[in-house]
Amino acid sequence: MIQKERPTPQDYRDLFEINKLGARVFDDLIARFYRPRGNGSGIDRVLDAHEFMGRRQVLDFITNQIDSANGVHDDQTQGD
Repeated sequence: MIQKERPTPQDYRDLFEINKLGARVFDDLIARFYRPRGNGSGIDRVLDAHEFMGRRQVLDFITNQIDSANGVHDDQTQGD
């Protein structure tokens, strides 16, 4: 089985920051998935918080890859 080469931070930057179509798609993803949490209470608030974190995690990863390609390093950045 042939292993695929993993994308580099530069690949993420080229796709989502340099490429105009990719930047437009990334902006749309942020608008769709960085919505604020609900205002529920109790267990609903906990579930809303977990759902929000799950939606954000992928976009945070992409943003961290772009930042890394631009020379910005966050000590709190997590690997995959």
